[in-house]
Amino acid sequence: MTDGNEFADALATDLRTVSHDKHLHVSYDPYTLPAQSGSSVGRSQRSPAEQAQLRSMLENENCTFSKVEILTHNVGYIKFGAFPSPDICGRTVVAAMNFLAHTDALIFDLRENHGGDPNMVEFMVSYLFQQSTHINDLTNRHDNETHQYWTASWVPGPRFVDQPVYVLTSHQTFSGGEEFTFDLQTQKRATIVGETTGGGAHPVKGLPAGDHFSIGVPFGRPINPVTQGDWEGKGVEPDVKVKAADALATAEKLAADKLASQDIPATGSAHGSGKPGQ
Repeated sequence: MTDGNEFADALATDLRTVSHDKHLHVSYDPYTLPAQSGSSVGRSQRSPAEQAQLRSMLENENCTFSKVEILTHNVGYIKFGAFPSPDICGRTVVAAMNFLAHTDALIFDLRENHGGDPNMVEFMVSYLFQQSTHINDLTNRHDNETHQYWTASWVPGPRFVDQPVYVLTSHQTFSGGEEFTFDLQTQKRATIVGETTGGGAHPVKGLPAGDHFSIGVPFGRPINPVTQGDWEGKGVEPDVKVKAADALATAEKLAADKLASQDIPATGSAHGSGKPGQ
């Protein structure tokens, strides 16, 4: 095997077969990687230049938020592909959530969401609870500590406390997307609609492996305060199982039926759509 990417993929497959950890991965770079210094667990902080490059990339992608709409029956809909750091993308979340502030139900589309920063998960979940709520713990084996995640006591703009919430999932929903889903499911705050998620729960640090390879090594695990477990290797099971392609239509019908049962008048058409600003 002489191709670097092919070798990295094969090695990653073998390592996952042994470890049963879907976050474990190997990457190849044709250019010589810079020497790592300091801690033996590898560099965890980006340089100012790397941080600026990341910010520029996320802003160009609207922080992965691709669609924010008000659907028929005054149902809010929000689709995004990742949970970037709130330091960079918090304003985009605020704009999206405030755009949907007066909807009667809310659908989060995580069918193509591959995860990200747990602090952003915590921030977004905070919009859905009135009281400060313990949603997750993250135990870190390297630092021998456990960090608790609670919903924020204040968020910019109105909260969605009484509105029914639906989360759309697929087999591609992964990592932070699964945490968001699991947090809301275990707190009985949302109905999960779609497919069982990918099953990757463990946070990862990058470690050098020679001049051209790096390995993403899991170093901790989440502990849900309700179940005392996580979704590693098994994924999050939806409350309503349907094919991913049918999840949105199914959630819209569930929302319409729920609102009808609450005698909330339905609007005849979408109020509008938009893309949240930076």
